[in-house]
Amino acid sequence: MISHIFAIGLALIIDRIVGDPHGWPHPVRWLGTLVSNLTAKWNRPPNAFRNGFFLVLATAAAAFGTAYLLVSGAYAVHWGLGFLIETLLIASGLAQKSLRDAAEDVYQPLIQKDWSRAREKLSWIVGRDTAHLDESEITRGVVETVSENTSDGITAPLFWAFLLGAPGLWLYKAVNTCDSMVGYKNEEFAKFGYASARLDDVLNFIPSRITGALILLATKNKRNLTMRQRFAEWARDAVKHPSPNSGWLEAATAVQLGIELGGVNTYKGIRSDRARMGTPVYELEAKHIKEAVLHMHVATIWFYILFAVGVMINEFA
Repeated sequence: MISHIFAIGLALIIDRIVGDPHGWPHPVRWLGTLVSNLTAKWNRPPNAFRNGFFLVLATAAAAFGTAYLLVSGAYAVHWGLGFLIETLLIASGLAQKSLRDAAEDVYQPLIQKDWSRAREKLSWIVGRDTAHLDESEITRGVVETVSENTSDGITAPLFWAFLLGAPGLWLYKAVNTCDSMVGYKNEEFAKFGYASARLDDVLNFIPSRITGALILLATKNKRNLTMRQRFAEWARDAVKHPSPNSGWLEAATAVQLGIELGGVNTYKGIRSDRARMGTPVYELEAKHIKEAVLHMHVATIWFYILFAVGVMINEFA
């Protein structure tokens, strides 16, 4: 288990520095191809609802089984090879650098007042319409994305890596990929994507809440609230979000920065008014993107420390 902890720690460092080099093959792309092919075959009435369960179970089984065979086979050859393969598999399932870079891609044109470029870059990472957004709304889009994906892309994979190693991380990534591709409440995927969306909610339930709590505990509160006040506002606002998990991240960020998240978005011209989270002491501006990224890094470090210490205490006990 100690080598397992070191593999996860080294994977975090690799992902923070290297990330996903452009053009390199990535397991998520392979998972995406698998999901796309199965969806084309199985998303057909009258069995779309049942086939949706088959989709997420087959994809998760394929990801877990492949990772398990790679890691166990490598360890059978040599400890060092097993450690290397496990580390690389975990690193490739994390998203620190890619999330930071995506935020930076919007931040730079935003501070240069290049609204058109900032809107274009934002459209690459959000589903909402971006053509007419001002600085405040562009910033909100990035902050919400970074906040939500701190769990989806980093701490939730870490949680399952601590529990089940690299195979556990890739089981989670398979479910998350299914959810991102078919977990929509529209005519095409409402039935077929139901299982993927619900299973993703289950796998994110604990990590999202732990991560939100760590943001409240380990980052600076701009309003000088007491811990009791922070947690009270967090609990009040988190449940307003339509997602059972994303609200715990976005509400924590809003509480700490003294900003308001949520509000009116449009999706292909259709207006959606989401509940507001946080108290708007400060108007959203570009600097809040940097602060949200800092929250991501701080929460990630403390999440690793928390679970690494827990595993070591359990091991030595």
